[in-house]
Amino acid sequence: MKKALIQLHTAVFLAGFTGILGKLIELNEGLLVWYRMLITVITLAVILGFQNEIKKLPWIDILKVVGVGGVVALHWVTFYGSIKYSNVSIALVCFSSIGFFTAIFEPILLKRRFEWRELALGLLCIAGIYLIFNFNPQYKTGIIIGLISALLAVFFSILNKSFVARIPVKTITFYEMGGGWLVLTLLMPFYMKLFPTDYIFPTLVDWIWLLILAWLCTVWAVMLQLSSLKKLSTFTSNLTYNLEPVYGILLAFILFKENENLSSGFYYGLALILLSVFWQMWRIYRYQKY
Repeated sequence: MKKALIQLHTAVFLAGFTGILGKLIELNEGLLVWYRMLITVITLAVILGFQNEIKKLPWIDILKVVGVGGVVALHWVTFYGSIKYSNVSIALVCFSSIGFFTAIFEPILLKRRFEWRELALGLLCIAGIYLIFNFNPQYKTGIIIGLISALLAVFFSILNKSFVARIPVKTITFYEMGGGWLVLTLLMPFYMKLFPTDYIFPTLVDWIWLLILAWLCTVWAVMLQLSSLKKLSTFTSNLTYNLEPVYGILLAFILFKENENLSSGFYYGLALILLSVFWQMWRIYRYQKY
C-alpha cells in the first residue's frame, strides 16, 4: 500500500511538472504538443508492442478514440498557450475550473441530475478566477485560453468514460496519443499560417525537455498511475489528482519566482480555488471509502 501511494503521488507530481516544462521549452504551443505526442506514441508503441498489450479494436472504436485524442491534443495546445500568454501559475489556476465545467456539462451529456454541491464548489473556483482576472488584467488572454483548455479537458474526460469500462487503459492511451498527433499534423499547416514562428525544429535543450515531458511526465506517469491502481481504488487516484495544480504552482513559485510578479488578487483568488479543491476532497473522503 505504501509503495502504491508513493507511485501515485509521484505520478501527480510529474503531472504538475508539465507546466514547468511548457515554460522551459521555446517551441510554440502547437509544435510543443506535436513533438510531445509523437515521442509519446513512438515510446508507447515500443513498450506496449513488446509487451503485446496493444489490443485490436473495431474500426468504429478506433475512430472514436482517435477523435477523443484530437480533443486531448487541443486541450494541451490551449494549456501551453495559456502558459505562453501568461505564466504557469495562471494556467494551472484556470485548469482548476475543470470542476465547474464538469458540474455543468457532465449532467447534460450523461443525462443525470445536477448536483448543487458540485455547482457551488465550481462557482467558488470561478469566483477565484474572477478575482485573479480583475487584479491581473495583463494576463487576460492567458486566462481565457486557460479556461478553454479546462473546458476541453472536461469533454475528453466525459467522452473517455464510455471507453474505460470495455477497453484497456493502455490501449486507449496509445490510440489517443496517436490520434491527437494525427489531428495536429492535419491542422499544423493552418496553425502555422495563423501563428507563424521563427523555427520549427527543437534546439538541443528543447529536445532534452521534450524527452523528459514525454518519457517521464507522460509515459512513466501513466504507468505509475496504472500500477498504483493495483493496490488503490480509482477513488483514491482521482482524489489525489486534485493536488496537481497545487504541486505545479508551488514548483512555479520555487523555480521561476512567479510569486514576485503576482498581485494580492492572485492570492485571494487562489485561496478560494484551494478552498474549493480541498472542500471537494473532504466531501469525497467523508462519503466514500478507499
